[in-house]
Amino acid sequence: MSAFRAKKLDLGCFLNIKTIRDHSKRKAFEAAETQRQALRYIIRNETLPARTRAEAQLQLTQMHCYTRPTQIRNRCILGGKGRGVLRDFKMSRYMFRMHALAGDIPGVKKASW
Repeated sequence: MSAFRAKKLDLGCFLNIKTIRDHSKRKAFEAAETQRQALRYIIRNETLPARTRAEAQLQLTQMHCYTRPTQIRNRCILGGKGRGVLRDFKMSRYMFRMHALAGDIPGVKKASW
């Protein structure tokens, strides 16, 4: 587990252990992405021998779980919340509303019609 922990962390920007863990997962995924894609290509290539494909499948299943893309969760950059996060702004709904009403987000204003 410690091998996947990010070495250089600016702890001032992280609020809780979940955001630190998410940061570590993103770094691990980024490092192993090309290897995972190569293994997945080998597994899907039906022209290769079955033994080679089985070995690639075994290697893929033995990779650390932090290298999977499904482990990464969108989190609010301000509060660290994992639910109700707007992708475009990387903020939770509540934080987005507070900052939009305060005028901190350029190009966003309250709708009126």
